[in-house]
Formats: sequence, C-alpha cells, structure tokens
Amino acid sequence: MTLNVTNSLHNTNAIVTVDRGVDVVVVDEETPLLSSSSLSSSPNSTSKNLNSPSKKPKVTPLPKLQIAIVLLLQLVSTLNIVKGDEKKVGYYAGLIESLFFATEAMTVLQWSRASDRMGRKPVLLIGLIGTILSMLSFGLSRTFWSLVISRCLCGLLNGNIGVMKSAMGELTDPTNRAQAFALMPVVWATGASIGPLLGGSLSRPADRFPDLFGTQFWKEYPYFLPCLATAAFTGIAFVITLIWFKESNPKKTYRRKCVTSESSESTLIDASYDENVNAGTIGDPDGKPIPLRSILTFPVVISVLNYVALAFLNISANALMPLFFHMPIAMGGLDLDPMVIGYIMSVYGAGSGLFQMLFFVPLVEKLGVRKTFVMSVSTFAPVFMMFPLMSLMAKCWGVGVGVWILLGVVLSLLFFMDTAYGCIFMYVTASAPNRRSLGATNGLSQTTVSAARAIGPALSTSLYSFSIQYNILGGYGVYAVLAGLSVGALMLADQLPHRLWGEDPHDEEDGEENKR
Repeated sequence: MTLNVTNSLHNTNAIVTVDRGVDVVVVDEETPLLSSSSLSSSPNSTSKNLNSPSKKPKVTPLPKLQIAIVLLLQLVSTLNIVKGDEKKVGYYAGLIESLFFATEAMTVLQWSRASDRMGRKPVLLIGLIGTILSMLSFGLSRTFWSLVISRCLCGLLNGNIGVMKSAMGELTDPTNRAQAFALMPVVWATGASIGPLLGGSLSRPADRFPDLFGTQFWKEYPYFLPCLATAAFTGIAFVITLIWFKESNPKKTYRRKCVTSESSESTLIDASYDENVNAGTIGDPDGKPIPLRSILTFPVVISVLNYVALAFLNISANALMPLFFHMPIAMGGLDLDPMVIGYIMSVYGAGSGLFQMLFFVPLVEKLGVRKTFVMSVSTFAPVFMMFPLMSLMAKCWGVGVGVWILLGVVLSLLFFMDTAYGCIFMYVTASAPNRRSLGATNGLSQTTVSAARAIGPALSTSLYSFSIQYNILGGYGVYAVLAGLSVGALMLADQLPHRLWGEDPHDEEDGEENKR
C-alpha cells in the first residue's frame, strides 16, 4: 500500500511504499544519501529478520572507466613540480603552498555547490583548464610574486578535489565504496612521487640537454619544461574527460533505492524530477540542492571535523619530517644528506600507496570503517613522540642502527595512518543529507581542510624553531604540542558512529545472531 506521510518539522510530504515485513521509510529533503530503514514495521517482522540467514550483499562491479578517469584527474592535481629544485624556491615553497591552500579554501565550496547544479563534468573541465593555465604561467614566472600569482590562480580555478570525491561517491555504493576509495591514496602517492621526480629531471634543460634546449628561451625560463610536461599531461586528461567521462550527477533525474529487510524483496522509491511531480512529493520539485545551512547537520559536522583534524596532523608531520632530517644534530635534527632525505620521502610515498592498495579493503572488511579510522588516528601520538627519541639517540650515539630502526617504525605507522583518509572519505560521503547536496558537503569539507593545510606547515615549523630558540622542553616542545593535539583528534574520532549513516542495523544484528 502507498501512504502520504507529512513531516511536520520540515513541512514536507513523502510518498512511501509499505509491504509486509518492510520497514516504513520517510524520505524528505534531508534524507541521508545512503538511505536505510528508520522505523521497524512490527515486532514480528523484526524477529523474522533476526532469525533469517544472513546474506552478504552482492558487491556491485565498479564502473572501471569512470573510476579510472576520476583517479586520473586526482593524479593531475597531485603533480606538484614546485619542489623539483629546492635551491631556487625551497625557502618560499612553504609560503607558496600555504597561499595555494588559502585561495583554494576561498572557492572550493562554491565550485562544489556549482557542480550540484550544473553537473560534475563541466566543473571538472574548468578545473583542468585552470591547472593548465597555472602550470604554464608558473613556468614563465621570473619573480617570486609571479610564482605566488600562478599558484593562487590554480587554487582559485581548481575546485576539482571536492568535486572528484563527490563523483566517486556517486559512482559507487556501500558494497564497493571501500574498493574505490582505497585507490585515492594510491594515486596521491603516485603523484607525490612523480611530481618531484619530473621537476628535478626536466628543470634547467639548457644545462642538462644543451643539444636540444640550447636556445636563450630555455636559459631564461629554466623551469618551463617540467611545467609544460605537466600541462600537456593535464591536457590529455582534459580530452579523456571531455570524451569518455559520463555525468555522474544528472541535473533533473535521479533514483534512490532504500535498504529493506530480508523478508521483502525490495522497496524502491523513485524520485524523478519532471513536470509531473507534485509539490508535495520527495525533494525539491525544482531540482535545487538544499540550503547550505541545512547541510550543517551532526553527521556532516562530525565527519568534517575529523577530516580537518586528520589533514592538519598529517600535513604538520609531513612538514616537520624534512626539516627534522635536515637540521643539525645539535639542533634536534639528524643532519642527513639531501639525497638521503629524498630517498626517505620517496619510500614514504611509495610505501603508503602500496599499503593502501594491499591492505585497506581487508582492514575495512575485518575491522569496520570506524575501528580502522580510530586505529589509524591513534598512530599520530607515537609518531610525534618518536622524533625526540630519535634526536636523543643521535646526540648520544650518532645516526646509527637504532635511529634507522625507529625511523622504520615511524614510516610503518605513517603507512597505516594513511588508511584513515579512505575511511573519512566514506564517512563524509555517507553524511550528505541527500544526493543533491553531496557536492556541497564535499565542498564544505574541502574548504575547512584547505584552511587547515594552509595553517599546518607554517605553524608546525614555527613551533619547531620556537622550541629550539627558547629551549621549550629541551627543544622538543613542538612534539609535545602535536602529541597533545593527536590525543584530541583521537577523542574526536571516538564520536563517529559505529556504522556509516544509512547502513541497515539489521545487517549487523543478523551477522551477530548467526555467530551465536
């Protein structure tokens, strides 16, 4: 039978289909993206669900071509050639990157909300054009401020990072989402490894390849070649996206399928926006996303806060590591050769990507998303506390076997820590109030995270210098502060629900009943 249910809180109506043994579902403009049964139809149906055999949901095959294109776009966004030659811009790279994240924070929410209205594909294409222009202008820059303008231009025009996560959420479902999101850190690691290699290999071509690039132009613009190579790669990605990427967020029509109990075959709620839909039916008849203030629900806020805490601590650690490796032993560092530092950072990037590819999905399937995330976040405190331990060992016995063993432990913990990203991406995707607000939800998360990434490097490195200058806790005060913040992040992670929003609680109950 069909019922017209009125939601007095939001003054909206919903059409629901009721069948014997099926949970009644009320759907309105704030229905979670991953719909689930919210009310049990009867005690009899509940007992029937618990006594029925547990059937593992069939995993939906991933749309491989579409997922591959999204990952290609992410690879383009992580190809950073700024750090290819630290001698020229190393002193200013931190400031330039902070300004990039600051300008990205100013516009990423607007781009993401625009993708809710006009579709993901147009915004992705605009972002790729912005990346190409930014790369070319960066290569043609000859002053510090022209470099700053080039990176800020990329931040202003590139809203792709939030839109890509929205597209990934729309191309997957709860049965295969872990497999897809496991690939994102792998692509990040690949881009982070290829970018510096590309910049270092192709910079100063007039000196390296005088026969091919001996003209005056390449002498005046020694960094244009790696920028040109990156722009060409981005242009290829633009053509692939234009031709083969299918719009994942149609502007007028979408279908939502709600999860039902095992005693019924299915309950399908079809919310198609057209002229035949009455004003009292599901969602907004104009096909418009809900207002921004309505997105600030508890699921969205707690997911975004955890994402911000994770990104802040991670980028702080990433900023401290090269500084810690480079500084003299007397000043709390390890005084390593720059080439050795490069090898260590490469091992970190490649090892992290390989770890995610091999172990993320098995960890999530065995431990669950929440437990995997909490355990990953718990690695930050021991990581930060091992830095002063390595420093003390280096001061006493030099950089010996003990220091390298501790460094291996730190890298292993960081490999595991990166699994937190796939988990929190799944939480943010599931927290969206409805499908039409997925872009705005990801844009909001990316805005706050970009702000944290703009602050993190400057704050952590400044704390490092401040601790040494004023001998705070023997020069190790920065690690105590970050370890304390890590404990706060762990407490925040503990506030996440045990199941993603929208998951059917009967699934877990059935599994526990069968184990007994």
